[in-house]
Amino acid sequence: MSNNNQQFENIADNLAESGFSVCDGFLNSGEIDAILDLKILKADIHSLKRAGIGKESRQVINEIRGDYIEWIDKKHAADPINIYLQQLQNLMLFLNQSLFLSMKDIEVHIARYPAGAFYKRHLDQFKKDDHRRLTVICYLNKNWTQDDGGQLRIYIDGRYVDILPEAGRLVCFRSDLLEHEVLAANRERNAITGWMLDQISDLRHLS
Repeated sequence: MSNNNQQFENIADNLAESGFSVCDGFLNSGEIDAILDLKILKADIHSLKRAGIGKESRQVINEIRGDYIEWIDKKHAADPINIYLQQLQNLMLFLNQSLFLSMKDIEVHIARYPAGAFYKRHLDQFKKDDHRRLTVICYLNKNWTQDDGGQLRIYIDGRYVDILPEAGRLVCFRSDLLEHEVLAANRERNAITGWMLDQISDLRHLS
């Protein structure tokens, strides 16, 4: 069994058991470096679009979230991003087969949090749009430590689990069930955030 298949098996088992999974080394160091070398991650963070909340009436509310984002058009994605997208596609097909899901597409964006930014507790599914089935986040932060903060906090069964945003680490969880938040970090925190959907993605409706 290949390393990828073993990773996929572990992710499927964890999702079936607890609704979330943490997989280290989903991207290797070289793949992370190639993504970090892209213009979108080298540019001034304020050149990206401020993330909002809601879908039909998007609002930027500093007290709720403070990240900057750029959606990725899969047809024109840079090669380093395409490597990650292909990995996600393979994972989606594996999860469809092993967990009897019917996911059809993936949408992702680059999420950059300046130092001090956070995202308050929330659920990833929209009230009037329940097509997000699984949230998938791959972190890009090299040499990250506990002192840097920025944990992803997932709430489950009356408790919470804190996950450090370490480079190459993939976190996958049920978009419809698990509330979560991003704690403030002491330095810039970067990730590729996305969702596996039960319909074909249409980026024209995203902002």
